[in-house]
Amino acid sequence: MHAGKKYSLKEFILWTRRDIYRLTILAVIPTILYHFCGFTFLSISWVPVALLGTAVSFIIGFKNNASYARLWEARQIYGGIINVSRSFGVMVRDFLWSKNKQQDVQVIFYRHFAWLTALRFQLRENRVWENMNDLRNIEYAQNYHTAEKTDKLEDVLAQYLSAEELAYILTKKNKATQIMALQSNHINKLATAGSFSDLQLQSLQAGIATFYDNQGKAERIKNFPYPRHFSSIASIMLNLFVFLVPYGLLNDFNKLGSGTLIEGYSIWLNIPFAILLTWVFNTLDVVGESSTNPFEGSANDVPITNISRTIEIDMRDMLDETNLPPALTPENNILM
Repeated sequence: MHAGKKYSLKEFILWTRRDIYRLTILAVIPTILYHFCGFTFLSISWVPVALLGTAVSFIIGFKNNASYARLWEARQIYGGIINVSRSFGVMVRDFLWSKNKQQDVQVIFYRHFAWLTALRFQLRENRVWENMNDLRNIEYAQNYHTAEKTDKLEDVLAQYLSAEELAYILTKKNKATQIMALQSNHINKLATAGSFSDLQLQSLQAGIATFYDNQGKAERIKNFPYPRHFSSIASIMLNLFVFLVPYGLLNDFNKLGSGTLIEGYSIWLNIPFAILLTWVFNTLDVVGESSTNPFEGSANDVPITNISRTIEIDMRDMLDETNLPPALTPENNILM
């Protein structure tokens, strides 16, 4: 997540420079052919191009709204995980502390950190429809560090789980699900031994059910892309509009200099204005695309690594631990 004041124009230009190269070529070729080769037939009426541009603007607007909705829902999911984690931790501590079960409290807390870890690693896995393999995003990703891309899951889980539980979890496909299952099993055993009343057990199991609910919601966003038919038609229409814009402006810019000092030269204004117009539409589209998958690890994603660390600090503070892990700070304005 970009945690700075704003992206600069320079960053946008660098991020989209390959698109600018392409848009420049598309604008230069018809202008040269029109001016030097006399291919006046290349000029088309601006009216149909403008109508197509109107349709494209609606489609891109719809896509960006849908992308923002996915991003905001993902943030709400992790906001729910924060709240329930704190209440779950307080209940576990208060229910067991008076019964001299401090060791069990620590095991449950650390197992919860393992669940947060496994979940964020699963959410950072690559999907074929995600955008982190785009050259623009690969380059920009050099400005920050994504822990899930470099750390090994087993090494991180080893900090929180016993050797026996770690060996068991590493054999499972959905590790986060099975870690929470171990949590439920542990709590039920404690309840059977009389450490929890029925009401306390019910409260803790409700918390576990909420964790599963939030995990499922996050997995739904991760594993269900922005519908491909909407994405495809937006790309097709945008590319068609970008291609036609320089042809639609040819005649207007050629006439612009009639009777003035720039007569015969005003046609060259077609290049910068066509580039500017098409760049605006193209950039709006890639901005929306960059928010479509809020867990892939881009600079515009939900900072699930930071949120998980915040939860760990809060819960370890509940145990009165003094050697707390440091809070994550933005790296080049990017918080992961």
